[in-house]
Amino acid sequence: MTTNSLSLALVLTTAVAALAADTPTSTPPSTNTAAPARRFPPAVRSPEIQPDRRVTFRLRAPKATEVIVNGQWPNGRAPMTKDTNGVWSVTAGPLEPGVWEYSFQVDGLTMIDPGNPQIKPMREPRTSILHRPGQPPLIHDFQDVPHGVVRQHTYQSKSLGRLREFAVYTPPGYDQPTTAKYPALYLQHGSGDNQATWTVHGKAHWIFDNLIAQGRAKPMVVVMMDGHAAPPGDRSSGLQSNTSLFERDLLEDVLPFVEVNYRVKTDAAHRGIVGLSMGGGQSLTIGLNHADRFAWVGGFSSAVPSRETVGSALDNAEATNQKLKLLWIGCGKDDFLLKRNEDFIALLKEKNLRHEWRLTEGNHSWPVWRTYLAEFAPKLFQ
Repeated sequence: MTTNSLSLALVLTTAVAALAADTPTSTPPSTNTAAPARRFPPAVRSPEIQPDRRVTFRLRAPKATEVIVNGQWPNGRAPMTKDTNGVWSVTAGPLEPGVWEYSFQVDGLTMIDPGNPQIKPMREPRTSILHRPGQPPLIHDFQDVPHGVVRQHTYQSKSLGRLREFAVYTPPGYDQPTTAKYPALYLQHGSGDNQATWTVHGKAHWIFDNLIAQGRAKPMVVVMMDGHAAPPGDRSSGLQSNTSLFERDLLEDVLPFVEVNYRVKTDAAHRGIVGLSMGGGQSLTIGLNHADRFAWVGGFSSAVPSRETVGSALDNAEATNQKLKLLWIGCGKDDFLLKRNEDFIALLKEKNLRHEWRLTEGNHSWPVWRTYLAEFAPKLFQ
């Protein structure tokens, strides 16, 4: 195309465009029936930690008539006050360093703090987490040390016939090119929690990182399973029935998987099992009944097994003593399971079954269990 013809084409195009712009057009009626964009109220900041260690909690609930914060710290229940914008608030403390649980009770409904993304893993999540690190750092705080890795696994449990999950902590250096094998600890949560609770809320991975860095604990692989082995929604299965199902899943599915896919030692001298509350009962039951497979056994604030459940281990105490390297049991003075634990300790003494018994301050709560793990772990695999 020549320069003249190109200029003519541009002129014609411009003219047509101008004509089209001057020509009246009819606009069809809008068919958009979508609702207008929802406008969210400004977010509220909660929790807010003050320089003086006090903490302010807030919740926007303009139609609520009563809001209460329930915290795990001393005197942790406090009514909140509503302002003219419908925001409820209260300031608590000062709070000691630690990892604390809390929730809101709104007109009788227990709920998490929607302003706080830190939520305790549970079967029915209803608790938020407030982590206030110590100065100097506490054993469960994140510290400037080498760190391990937490891996999540979904698996088809052949013994239970459904999908389940478990988590595995591997210590610092595990992923380096090496053929080194590690001892394995099976660590269990309590009723209502799940396989993620020991790390997200219990900070078990940081406890192991710090103990290993300090030379106080052997590097080990830690396996954390979902202790609720009964089918979801099944309220008919008691603790003993659930423990039996959990035992099958552990021994037939998870333990073989771990020993094929992780570099762990596979003899009893390099296997341990411990848990808290429901998980403590599971660990004591399985550990005592399978002392040929777990030489290190422990329970924190345990829902202890009955005499009948571990009768063989008790009646053959001499053989059990030869197999076990450690049987460790701890409970707080204000724990509602203290009497059951004391009765179980009396039974062990009656049967001459060797054990370590720790009666400490505290109740049925995570501050106690983190302390127990930090005390128990250095005793393992020595």
